[in-house]
Amino acid sequence: MNLKNMTTRISRKQLIAVALIIAFGGAAGGFILHSGRGASERESHAHADEHGDAEHHGTKAEKAHADNASHGDAEHHSEAALSGEHGGTLITDGTTSAEIKLDESAGEPVMRVWLLDNGKPIAPGVVKAHLTLTRPTGEVERMEFVGDKDSLKTRATIAEPHVFDAVVVVETGSQTRRFTLNREEGKVELSNEQIKAAGMEIDKAGSARIRSSLQLPGEIRFNEDRTAHVVPRVPGVVESVSANLGQLVKKGQVLAVVVSPALSEQRSELMAAQKRLSFARTAYEREQKLWEQKISAEQDYLQARQVLREAEIAVANVQQKLAAIGASVDSDGGLNRYVLRAPFDGMVVEKHIALGEAVKEDGQVFTISDLTTVWAEISVPAKDLVRVRVGEKVTIRASSFDSTATGTVAYVGALIGEQTRTARARVLLSNPQGSWRPGLFVNVEVISNETEVPVAVLSEAIQSMDGKSVVFVRVGDGFVTQPVQTGRSDETRTEILSGLKAGTPYAAAGSFVLKAEIGKGSAEHAH
Repeated sequence: MNLKNMTTRISRKQLIAVALIIAFGGAAGGFILHSGRGASERESHAHADEHGDAEHHGTKAEKAHADNASHGDAEHHSEAALSGEHGGTLITDGTTSAEIKLDESAGEPVMRVWLLDNGKPIAPGVVKAHLTLTRPTGEVERMEFVGDKDSLKTRATIAEPHVFDAVVVVETGSQTRRFTLNREEGKVELSNEQIKAAGMEIDKAGSARIRSSLQLPGEIRFNEDRTAHVVPRVPGVVESVSANLGQLVKKGQVLAVVVSPALSEQRSELMAAQKRLSFARTAYEREQKLWEQKISAEQDYLQARQVLREAEIAVANVQQKLAAIGASVDSDGGLNRYVLRAPFDGMVVEKHIALGEAVKEDGQVFTISDLTTVWAEISVPAKDLVRVRVGEKVTIRASSFDSTATGTVAYVGALIGEQTRTARARVLLSNPQGSWRPGLFVNVEVISNETEVPVAVLSEAIQSMDGKSVVFVRVGDGFVTQPVQTGRSDETRTEILSGLKAGTPYAAAGSFVLKAEIGKGSAEHAH
Protein backbone atom coordinates (compact mmCIF):
# COMPACT_ATOMS: atom_id res chain seq x y z
CA MET A 1 0.00 0.00 0.00
CA ASN A 2 2.73 2.40 1.00
CA LEU A 3 4.81 1.31 -1.92
CA LYS A 4 1.95 1.93 -4.22
CA ASN A 5 1.38 5.43 -2.86
CA MET A 6 5.07 6.24 -3.21
CA THR A 7 5.01 5.13 -6.77
CA THR A 8 2.01 7.27 -7.42
CA ARG A 9 3.64 10.35 -5.85
CA ILE A 10 6.83 9.97 -7.91
CA SER A 11 4.87 9.66 -11.04
CA ARG A 12 3.06 12.92 -10.33
CA LYS A 13 6.28 14.77 -9.72
CA GLN A 14 7.74 13.44 -12.85
CA LEU A 15 4.69 14.41 -14.81
CA ILE A 16 4.81 17.93 -13.47
CA ALA A 17 8.51 18.22 -14.35
CA VAL A 18 7.95 16.92 -17.84
CA ALA A 19 5.08 19.34 -18.31
CA LEU A 20 7.25 22.25 -17.18
CA ILE A 21 10.07 21.20 -19.49
CA ILE A 22 7.69 20.91 -22.42
CA ALA A 23 6.20 24.30 -21.75
CA PHE A 24 9.57 25.96 -21.37
CA GLY A 25 10.90 24.24 -24.49
CA GLY A 26 7.92 25.39 -26.56
CA ALA A 27 8.42 28.99 -25.53
CA ALA A 28 12.14 28.86 -26.24
CA GLY A 29 11.56 27.21 -29.61
CA GLY A 30 9.03 29.86 -30.61
CA PHE A 31 11.44 32.60 -29.63
CA ILE A 32 14.26 30.97 -31.62
CA LEU A 33 12.03 30.48 -34.65
CA HIS A 34 10.82 34.07 -34.52
CA SER A 35 14.39 35.41 -34.20
CA GLY A 36 15.60 33.28 -37.15
CA ARG A 37 12.81 34.44 -39.46
CA GLY A 38 13.61 38.11 -38.75
CA ALA A 39 17.28 37.60 -39.45
CA SER A 40 16.46 35.83 -42.70
CA GLU A 41 14.24 38.68 -43.83
CA ARG A 42 16.91 41.23 -42.99
CA GLU A 43 19.50 39.22 -44.90
CA SER A 44 17.15 38.88 -47.88
CA HIS A 45 16.48 42.62 -47.89
CA ALA A 46 20.17 43.43 -47.69
CA HIS A 47 20.80 41.14 -50.64
CA ALA A 48 18.07 42.84 -52.61
CA ASP A 49 19.89 46.19 -52.20
CA GLU A 50 22.64 44.80 -54.36
CA HIS A 51 20.18 44.55 -57.32
CA GLY A 52 18.00 47.04 -59.15
CA ASP A 53 15.08 48.24 -57.11
CA ALA A 54 12.57 47.31 -59.75
CA GLU A 55 13.92 43.76 -59.88
CA HIS A 56 12.85 43.03 -56.30
CA HIS A 57 10.15 45.51 -55.43
CA GLY A 58 8.02 45.67 -58.54
CA THR A 59 5.47 48.45 -58.35
CA LYS A 60 7.12 50.19 -55.43
CA ALA A 61 10.38 50.40 -57.37
CA GLU A 62 8.64 51.77 -60.46
CA LYS A 63 7.05 54.49 -58.40
CA ALA A 64 10.36 55.44 -56.87
CA HIS A 65 11.92 55.73 -60.38
CA ALA A 66 9.03 57.84 -61.57
CA ASP A 67 9.74 60.23 -58.70
CA ASN A 68 12.96 61.08 -60.46
CA ALA A 69 10.90 63.08 -62.93
CA SER A 70 10.88 65.83 -60.36
CA HIS A 71 14.64 66.24 -60.88
CA GLY A 72 16.42 67.89 -63.82
CA ASP A 73 16.76 65.55 -66.81
CA ALA A 74 20.48 66.26 -67.20
CA GLU A 75 20.97 65.35 -63.54
CA HIS A 76 20.04 61.74 -64.22
CA HIS A 77 20.46 61.02 -67.92
CA SER A 78 22.84 63.59 -69.48
CA GLU A 79 20.51 63.86 -72.46
CA ALA A 80 21.02 66.28 -75.40
CA ALA A 81 19.57 69.77 -75.28
CA LEU A 82 15.80 70.03 -75.30
CA SER A 83 14.07 70.29 -78.66
CA GLY A 84 11.32 72.83 -79.32
CA GLU A 85 8.08 72.32 -81.20
CA HIS A 86 9.65 73.69 -84.42
CA GLY A 87 12.57 71.28 -84.33
CA GLY A 88 15.04 73.79 -82.95
CA THR A 89 17.12 73.82 -79.76
CA LEU A 90 15.22 75.09 -76.71
CA ILE A 91 17.28 77.22 -74.30
CA THR A 92 15.93 78.82 -71.13
CA ASP A 93 17.15 81.91 -69.28
CA GLY A 94 14.98 82.59 -66.27
CA THR A 95 11.36 82.73 -67.31
CA THR A 96 12.27 83.38 -70.96
CA SER A 97 12.91 80.54 -73.38
CA ALA A 98 14.24 80.71 -76.92
CA GLU A 99 13.93 78.04 -79.55
CA ILE A 100 16.84 78.53 -81.99
CA LYS A 101 16.97 76.81 -85.35
CA LEU A 102 19.14 76.98 -88.48
CA ASP A 103 16.40 77.01 -91.11
CA GLU A 104 17.28 75.86 -94.64
CA SER A 105 13.74 75.20 -95.85
CA ALA A 106 13.78 78.20 -98.23
CA GLY A 107 17.11 77.19 -99.78
CA GLU A 108 19.24 79.88 -98.14
CA PRO A 109 20.08 79.05 -94.51
CA VAL A 110 18.95 81.63 -91.92
CA MET A 111 18.78 81.59 -88.14
CA ARG A 112 15.27 81.60 -86.66
CA VAL A 113 14.25 82.25 -83.06
CA TRP A 114 10.88 81.65 -81.35
CA LEU A 115 10.56 83.36 -77.93
CA LEU A 116 8.45 82.17 -74.98
CA ASP A 117 7.68 83.82 -71.64
CA ASN A 118 6.48 81.32 -69.04
CA GLY A 119 5.59 79.03 -71.92
CA LYS A 120 3.58 81.65 -73.81
CA PRO A 121 4.77 82.96 -77.21
CA ILE A 122 6.26 86.45 -77.36
CA ALA A 123 5.32 88.50 -80.43
CA PRO A 124 8.42 89.24 -82.59
CA GLY A 125 7.48 92.90 -82.93
CA VAL A 126 7.96 93.73 -79.23
CA VAL A 127 11.60 92.65 -78.96
CA LYS A 128 14.96 93.56 -80.45
CA ALA A 129 17.51 90.87 -81.13
CA HIS A 130 20.85 90.31 -82.82
CA LEU A 131 23.08 87.32 -83.49
CA THR A 132 26.85 87.04 -83.05
CA LEU A 133 28.62 84.13 -84.75
CA THR A 134 32.19 83.21 -83.87
CA ARG A 135 33.81 80.96 -86.45
CA PRO A 136 36.51 78.38 -85.62
CA THR A 137 38.98 80.52 -87.54
CA GLY A 138 38.30 83.43 -85.15
CA GLU A 139 36.11 85.45 -87.51
CA VAL A 140 33.15 87.19 -85.87
CA GLU A 141 29.91 87.98 -87.71
CA ARG A 142 27.07 90.12 -86.34
CA MET A 143 23.57 89.91 -87.81
CA GLU A 144 20.30 91.62 -86.98
CA PHE A 145 16.99 89.81 -86.59
CA VAL A 146 13.74 90.90 -88.23
CA GLY A 147 10.20 89.74 -87.52
CA ASP A 148 8.82 87.01 -89.78
CA LYS A 149 5.30 85.84 -88.80
CA ASP A 150 5.66 84.15 -85.40
CA SER A 151 9.48 84.14 -85.31
CA LEU A 152 12.57 86.24 -85.70
CA LYS A 153 14.97 85.53 -88.57
CA THR A 154 18.34 86.93 -89.55
CA ARG A 155 18.49 89.44 -92.37
CA ALA A 156 21.55 87.76 -93.87
CA THR A 157 22.09 84.10 -94.67
CA ILE A 158 24.37 81.88 -92.61
CA ALA A 159 27.32 80.88 -94.80
CA GLU A 160 28.84 77.45 -94.58
CA PRO A 161 30.48 75.79 -92.79
CA HIS A 162 27.84 75.64 -90.12
CA VAL A 163 30.42 75.31 -87.37
CA PHE A 164 30.29 78.21 -84.96
CA ASP A 165 29.47 79.52 -81.47
CA ALA A 166 26.23 81.50 -81.68
CA VAL A 167 25.04 84.08 -79.14
CA VAL A 168 21.50 85.41 -79.48
CA VAL A 169 20.91 88.60 -77.51
CA VAL A 170 17.24 89.50 -76.94
CA GLU A 171 16.07 92.82 -75.46
CA THR A 172 12.56 92.79 -74.02
CA GLY A 173 11.77 96.11 -72.36
CA SER A 174 14.37 96.62 -69.64
CA GLN A 175 15.63 93.04 -69.69
CA THR A 176 18.39 91.57 -71.83
CA ARG A 177 18.64 87.81 -72.32
CA ARG A 178 21.55 85.88 -73.82
CA PHE A 179 21.17 82.46 -75.37
CA THR A 180 24.27 80.52 -76.40
CA LEU A 181 24.35 77.73 -78.97
CA ASN A 182 27.27 75.69 -80.30
CA ARG A 183 27.20 73.94 -83.69
CA GLU A 184 29.85 71.58 -85.05
CA GLU A 185 28.17 70.22 -88.17
CA GLY A 186 30.72 68.64 -90.52
CA LYS A 187 33.66 68.92 -88.14
CA VAL A 188 36.25 66.15 -88.03
CA GLU A 189 38.39 66.08 -84.90
CA LEU A 190 41.98 64.93 -85.45
CA SER A 191 45.04 65.33 -83.28
CA ASN A 192 48.46 66.19 -84.68
CA GLU A 193 49.51 62.57 -84.22
CA GLN A 194 46.48 61.32 -86.19
CA ILE A 195 47.14 63.86 -88.94
CA LYS A 196 50.73 62.65 -89.23
CA ALA A 197 49.69 59.00 -89.19
CA ALA A 198 47.17 59.60 -92.00
CA GLY A 199 49.88 61.16 -94.19
CA MET A 200 48.09 64.49 -94.34
CA GLU A 201 49.87 67.78 -95.00
CA ILE A 202 48.80 71.26 -93.89
CA ASP A 203 49.39 74.30 -96.11
CA LYS A 204 48.15 77.90 -96.18
CA ALA A 205 46.08 79.48 -98.91
CA GLY A 206 47.98 82.20 -100.71
CA SER A 207 48.84 83.86 -103.99
CA ALA A 208 50.06 81.80 -106.93
CA ARG A 209 50.67 81.92 -110.66
CA ILE A 210 47.96 80.02 -112.52
CA ARG A 211 48.65 78.87 -116.03
CA SER A 212 45.64 79.20 -118.30
CA SER A 213 45.72 76.04 -120.39
CA LEU A 214 43.62 74.02 -122.78
CA GLN A 215 43.57 70.22 -122.89
CA LEU A 216 43.25 68.70 -126.36
CA PRO A 217 43.60 65.17 -127.76
CA GLY A 218 46.40 64.36 -130.17
CA GLU A 219 48.31 61.60 -131.91
CA ILE A 220 51.96 61.10 -132.75
CA ARG A 221 52.60 60.83 -136.50
CA PHE A 222 55.59 60.57 -138.82
CA ASN A 223 57.33 63.79 -139.68
CA GLU A 224 56.22 63.82 -143.28
CA ASP A 225 59.00 66.23 -144.17
CA ARG A 226 61.43 63.48 -143.18
CA THR A 227 59.52 60.45 -144.48
CA ALA A 228 60.18 58.94 -147.94
CA HIS A 229 58.31 56.29 -149.90
CA VAL A 230 61.04 54.55 -151.92
CA VAL A 231 59.95 53.34 -155.40
CA PRO A 232 62.10 51.61 -158.07
CA ARG A 233 61.17 54.16 -160.81
CA VAL A 234 61.92 51.44 -163.37
CA PRO A 235 60.08 48.13 -163.86
CA GLY A 236 62.05 44.99 -163.21
CA VAL A 237 62.70 41.89 -161.12
CA VAL A 238 64.19 41.98 -157.61
CA GLU A 239 67.70 40.55 -157.62
CA SER A 240 68.57 41.09 -153.94
CA VAL A 241 67.18 42.75 -150.77
CA SER A 242 69.63 43.92 -148.11
CA ALA A 243 67.40 46.09 -145.85
CA ASN A 244 65.03 44.67 -143.24
CA LEU A 245 61.95 46.09 -141.58
CA GLY A 246 62.83 48.23 -138.56
CA GLN A 247 66.48 48.55 -139.61
CA LEU A 248 68.27 51.87 -139.18
CA VAL A 249 69.92 52.88 -142.43
CA LYS A 250 72.29 55.64 -143.49
CA LYS A 251 71.95 57.97 -146.43
CA GLY A 252 73.09 56.20 -149.63
CA GLN A 253 72.98 52.72 -148.08
CA VAL A 254 71.87 49.97 -150.51
CA LEU A 255 68.33 48.76 -149.82
CA ALA A 256 67.75 46.41 -152.77
CA VAL A 257 68.88 45.65 -156.39
CA VAL A 258 66.44 45.35 -159.28
CA VAL A 259 67.24 43.96 -162.77
CA SER A 260 65.52 46.18 -165.36
CA PRO A 261 65.52 45.83 -169.19
CA ALA A 262 64.35 49.43 -169.49
CA LEU A 263 67.39 50.60 -167.54
CA SER A 264 69.62 48.51 -169.83
CA GLU A 265 68.24 50.33 -172.87
CA GLN A 266 68.84 53.75 -171.31
CA ARG A 267 72.43 52.90 -170.41
CA SER A 268 72.99 51.52 -173.91
CA GLU A 269 71.66 54.75 -175.32
CA LEU A 270 74.07 56.66 -173.09
CA MET A 271 77.02 54.62 -174.25
CA ALA A 272 76.08 55.17 -177.92
CA ALA A 273 75.69 58.90 -177.32
CA GLN A 274 79.07 59.02 -175.62
CA LYS A 275 80.68 57.27 -178.65
CA ARG A 276 79.05 59.75 -181.01
CA LEU A 277 80.27 62.56 -178.85
CA SER A 278 83.82 61.26 -178.95
CA PHE A 279 83.74 60.95 -182.75
CA ALA A 280 82.20 64.40 -183.13
CA ARG A 281 84.86 65.95 -180.90
CA THR A 282 87.67 64.37 -182.97
CA ALA A 283 86.11 65.54 -186.22
CA TYR A 284 85.68 69.04 -184.84
CA GLU A 285 89.28 69.28 -183.72
CA ARG A 286 90.48 68.13 -187.15
CA GLU A 287 88.28 70.57 -189.07
CA GLN A 288 89.35 73.40 -186.76
CA LYS A 289 93.04 72.82 -187.57
CA LEU A 290 92.36 72.58 -191.33
CA TRP A 291 90.35 75.81 -191.26
CA GLU A 292 93.03 77.59 -189.30
CA GLN A 293 95.63 76.44 -191.88
CA LYS A 294 93.35 77.67 -194.66
CA ILE A 295 93.16 74.18 -196.07
CA SER A 296 89.43 73.52 -195.67
CA ALA A 297 86.48 75.82 -195.95
CA GLU A 298 84.98 77.54 -192.89
CA GLN A 299 81.68 75.85 -193.65
CA ASP A 300 83.19 72.43 -192.91
CA TYR A 301 84.52 73.77 -189.61
CA LEU A 302 81.15 75.19 -188.58
CA GLN A 303 79.35 72.01 -189.52
CA ALA A 304 81.74 69.89 -187.40
CA ARG A 305 81.19 72.22 -184.43
CA GLN A 306 77.41 71.85 -184.80
CA VAL A 307 77.66 68.06 -184.81
CA LEU A 308 79.79 68.24 -181.65
CA ARG A 309 77.25 70.40 -179.85
CA GLU A 310 74.42 68.04 -180.78
CA ALA A 311 76.42 65.04 -179.54
CA GLU A 312 77.05 66.82 -176.21
CA ILE A 313 73.35 67.54 -175.86
CA ALA A 314 72.45 63.92 -176.56
CA VAL A 315 74.87 62.65 -173.89
CA ALA A 316 73.57 65.17 -171.33
CA ASN A 317 69.99 64.20 -172.12
CA VAL A 318 70.59 60.50 -171.46
CA GLN A 319 72.53 61.29 -168.28
CA GLN A 320 69.65 63.40 -167.00
CA LYS A 321 67.21 60.57 -167.69
CA LEU A 322 69.33 58.19 -165.63
CA ALA A 323 69.70 60.75 -162.84
CA ALA A 324 65.94 61.28 -162.80
CA ILE A 325 65.32 57.61 -162.00
CA GLY A 326 68.16 57.50 -159.50
CA ALA A 327 70.34 55.24 -161.61
CA SER A 328 74.06 55.73 -161.79
CA VAL A 329 75.72 56.57 -165.07
CA ASP A 330 78.06 53.58 -164.82
CA SER A 331 76.74 50.07 -165.15
CA ASP A 332 77.23 49.06 -161.48
CA GLY A 333 78.30 45.62 -162.66
CA GLY A 334 75.63 45.36 -165.38
CA LEU A 335 73.68 47.56 -167.72
CA ASN A 336 70.36 46.35 -166.30
CA ARG A 337 71.18 46.57 -162.54
CA TYR A 338 69.23 49.23 -160.66
CA VAL A 339 70.30 49.91 -157.05
CA LEU A 340 67.78 51.36 -154.56
CA ARG A 341 69.50 53.51 -151.93
CA ALA A 342 68.31 55.24 -148.74
CA PRO A 343 67.58 58.93 -149.40
CA PHE A 344 68.58 59.96 -145.83
CA ASP A 345 69.32 58.53 -142.40
CA GLY A 346 66.25 56.85 -140.96
CA MET A 347 64.41 53.66 -140.13
CA VAL A 348 62.76 51.20 -142.50
CA VAL A 349 59.18 51.44 -141.25
CA GLU A 350 57.54 49.66 -144.21
CA LYS A 351 58.80 46.99 -146.59
CA HIS A 352 56.91 45.59 -149.60
CA ILE A 353 59.59 43.82 -151.61
CA ALA A 354 60.92 40.26 -151.81
CA LEU A 355 63.58 38.41 -153.75
CA GLY A 356 62.47 37.46 -157.27
CA GLU A 357 59.40 39.67 -157.14
CA ALA A 358 58.44 41.72 -160.19
CA VAL A 359 58.02 45.39 -159.31
CA LYS A 360 56.55 48.33 -161.15
CA GLU A 361 58.20 51.69 -161.55
CA ASP A 362 55.70 53.33 -159.14
CA GLY A 363 55.42 50.54 -156.54
CA GLN A 364 56.19 51.65 -152.94
CA VAL A 365 58.69 49.02 -151.88
CA PHE A 366 60.16 50.81 -148.81
CA THR A 367 59.12 53.60 -146.43
CA ILE A 368 61.99 55.32 -144.68
CA SER A 369 61.35 57.81 -141.86
CA ASP A 370 63.73 59.88 -139.80
CA LEU A 371 62.26 59.37 -136.29
CA THR A 372 64.58 61.83 -134.56
CA THR A 373 61.68 64.25 -135.02
CA VAL A 374 57.95 63.48 -135.16
CA TRP A 375 54.72 65.40 -135.44
CA ALA A 376 52.10 65.66 -132.72
CA GLU A 377 48.85 66.29 -134.54
CA ILE A 378 46.13 68.00 -132.48
CA SER A 379 42.38 68.06 -133.08
CA VAL A 380 41.23 71.61 -132.28
CA PRO A 381 37.48 72.35 -131.96
CA ALA A 382 36.32 75.48 -133.78
CA LYS A 383 35.59 77.31 -130.51
CA ASP A 384 39.19 76.88 -129.32
CA LEU A 385 40.96 77.96 -132.50
CA VAL A 386 41.45 81.48 -131.09
CA ARG A 387 43.55 79.98 -128.26
CA VAL A 388 45.70 77.71 -130.44
CA ARG A 389 48.07 79.81 -132.51
CA VAL A 390 51.38 79.28 -134.22
CA GLY A 391 54.16 79.77 -131.69
CA GLU A 392 52.08 78.85 -128.61
CA LYS A 393 53.85 76.65 -126.05
CA VAL A 394 52.44 73.20 -125.47
CA THR A 395 53.10 70.30 -123.11
CA ILE A 396 52.58 66.81 -124.49
CA ARG A 397 51.85 63.83 -122.23
CA ALA A 398 51.67 60.23 -123.29
CA SER A 399 48.41 58.47 -122.42
CA SER A 400 50.00 55.01 -122.13
CA PHE A 401 53.11 55.75 -120.04
CA ASP A 402 54.63 58.47 -117.92
CA SER A 403 56.44 60.78 -120.31
CA THR A 404 56.16 64.46 -121.16
CA ALA A 405 57.71 66.79 -123.71
CA THR A 406 57.41 70.45 -124.63
CA GLY A 407 57.21 72.17 -127.99
CA THR A 408 55.55 74.94 -129.94
CA VAL A 409 52.68 74.95 -132.39
CA ALA A 410 54.19 74.96 -135.89
CA TYR A 411 51.04 74.83 -137.99
CA VAL A 412 47.28 75.40 -137.60
CA GLY A 413 45.01 74.23 -140.39
CA ALA A 414 42.79 76.71 -142.16
CA LEU A 415 40.03 74.16 -142.84
CA ILE A 416 37.57 72.46 -140.48
CA GLY A 417 36.67 68.84 -141.12
CA GLU A 418 33.10 68.22 -142.23
CA GLN A 419 32.70 65.15 -140.04
CA THR A 420 34.81 66.01 -136.99
CA ARG A 421 34.18 69.80 -137.00
CA THR A 422 37.78 70.25 -135.87
CA ALA A 423 40.89 71.74 -137.40
CA ARG A 424 44.33 70.17 -137.43
CA ALA A 425 47.26 71.71 -135.61
CA ARG A 426 50.78 70.37 -135.59
CA VAL A 427 53.70 70.42 -133.18
CA LEU A 428 57.23 69.47 -134.26
CA LEU A 429 58.53 67.26 -131.48
CA SER A 430 62.13 66.25 -130.89
CA ASN A 431 62.45 62.48 -130.46
CA PRO A 432 66.14 61.60 -129.91
CA GLN A 433 65.38 58.45 -127.88
CA GLY A 434 62.60 57.23 -130.17
CA SER A 435 60.09 56.98 -127.31
CA TRP A 436 57.44 59.00 -129.15
CA ARG A 437 56.25 56.38 -131.59
CA PRO A 438 53.86 57.18 -134.44
CA GLY A 439 50.31 56.06 -133.62
CA LEU A 440 50.66 56.88 -129.90
CA PHE A 441 47.73 58.84 -128.44
CA VAL A 442 48.72 61.86 -126.39
CA ASN A 443 47.15 64.67 -124.37
CA VAL A 444 48.27 68.13 -125.42
CA GLU A 445 48.11 71.04 -123.00
CA VAL A 446 48.16 74.39 -124.77
CA ILE A 447 49.44 77.06 -122.38
CA SER A 448 47.79 80.37 -123.24
CA ASN A 449 49.16 82.60 -120.46
CA GLU A 450 50.09 82.79 -116.77
CA THR A 451 48.15 84.94 -114.31
CA GLU A 452 48.90 85.93 -110.72
CA VAL A 453 45.89 85.22 -108.43
CA PRO A 454 45.55 86.42 -104.81
CA VAL A 455 44.19 83.18 -103.30
CA ALA A 456 44.89 79.65 -104.50
CA VAL A 457 45.19 76.15 -103.04
CA LEU A 458 46.63 72.88 -104.24
CA SER A 459 44.24 71.33 -106.76
CA GLU A 460 44.25 67.99 -104.94
CA ALA A 461 42.94 69.71 -101.79
CA ILE A 462 39.58 70.47 -103.42
CA GLN A 463 36.92 67.80 -102.88
CA SER A 464 33.34 67.56 -104.11
CA MET A 465 30.61 67.08 -101.52
CA ASP A 466 26.87 67.36 -102.18
CA GLY A 467 27.60 68.92 -105.55
CA LYS A 468 29.80 71.65 -104.03
CA SER A 469 33.55 72.22 -104.12
CA VAL A 470 34.94 72.25 -100.59
CA VAL A 471 38.28 72.71 -98.84
CA PHE A 472 38.96 71.27 -95.38
CA VAL A 473 40.08 74.15 -93.16
CA ARG A 474 42.25 73.46 -90.12
CA VAL A 475 40.61 74.72 -86.88
CA GLY A 476 41.93 74.00 -83.43
CA ASP A 477 41.54 70.28 -82.82
CA GLY A 478 40.23 69.30 -86.25
CA PHE A 479 38.96 70.29 -89.69
CA VAL A 480 35.74 71.79 -91.03
CA THR A 481 34.39 71.76 -94.56
CA GLN A 482 34.54 75.17 -96.25
CA PRO A 483 32.57 75.55 -99.50
CA VAL A 484 34.53 77.56 -102.06
CA GLN A 485 34.02 78.98 -105.52
CA THR A 486 36.86 77.99 -107.82
CA GLY A 487 38.29 79.82 -110.81
CA ARG A 488 41.19 79.12 -113.10
CA SER A 489 43.18 75.96 -112.57
CA ASP A 490 46.26 74.18 -113.78
CA GLU A 491 47.82 70.82 -112.94
CA THR A 492 49.13 72.13 -109.60
CA ARG A 493 46.96 74.89 -108.14
CA THR A 494 43.39 76.19 -108.36
CA GLU A 495 42.23 79.77 -107.90
CA ILE A 496 39.72 80.43 -105.08
CA LEU A 497 37.30 83.21 -105.98
CA SER A 498 35.35 83.18 -102.69
CA GLY A 499 35.01 81.19 -99.48
CA LEU A 500 38.65 81.24 -98.37
CA LYS A 501 41.04 83.99 -97.33
CA ALA A 502 44.77 84.14 -97.86
CA GLY A 503 46.71 82.66 -94.94
CA THR A 504 44.00 80.17 -93.95
CA PRO A 505 45.49 76.74 -93.09
CA TYR A 506 43.92 73.82 -94.94
CA ALA A 507 44.44 70.12 -95.63
CA ALA A 508 46.65 70.21 -98.73
CA ALA A 509 47.42 66.51 -99.13
CA GLY A 510 45.27 63.62 -97.93
CA SER A 511 42.01 65.58 -97.85
CA PHE A 512 40.23 62.50 -99.21
CA VAL A 513 40.70 60.95 -95.76
CA LEU A 514 38.55 63.69 -94.24
CA LYS A 515 35.92 63.31 -96.95
CA ALA A 516 35.74 59.57 -96.27
CA GLU A 517 35.46 60.20 -92.53
CA ILE A 518 32.54 62.61 -92.99
CA GLY A 519 30.85 60.17 -95.37
CA LYS A 520 31.29 57.40 -92.83
CA GLY A 521 29.82 59.55 -90.08
CA SER A 522 26.83 60.48 -92.24
CA ALA A 523 26.15 56.82 -93.03
CA GLU A 524 26.29 55.84 -89.35
CA HIS A 525 23.99 58.73 -88.43
CA ALA A 526 21.48 57.72 -91.12
CA HIS A 527 21.57 54.18 -89.84
